[in-house]
Amino acid sequence: MADSNSRSVEDIRHDLEQEREQLATAAESLRESMNVTAAVRSKLPVLAVGALGAGFFLAGGIGATARLLMRRGREGETKARVGRFRLVDRD
Repeated sequence: MADSNSRSVEDIRHDLEQEREQLATAAESLRESMNVTAAVRSKLPVLAVGALGAGFFLAGGIGATARLLMRRGREGETKARVGRFRLVDRD
């Protein structure tokens, strides 16, 4: 009957050292993939354009709403006027 534990101590130490190296390499790779700062820096131009577009869209929406609420020429009786703004009764 052959001994199932035929590996020498040196073989086991060599295998353990290889496993440690592989584990260190895998841990380093995982750290690099989890680096958010590098990912943001690589995509900074795209993110800046997106933020600019979103700001432009929101500002346009606010401006359009303000124009809708404060526009001149609405029907109704003018109750008060301050500069170019009017308070209009639309009953």
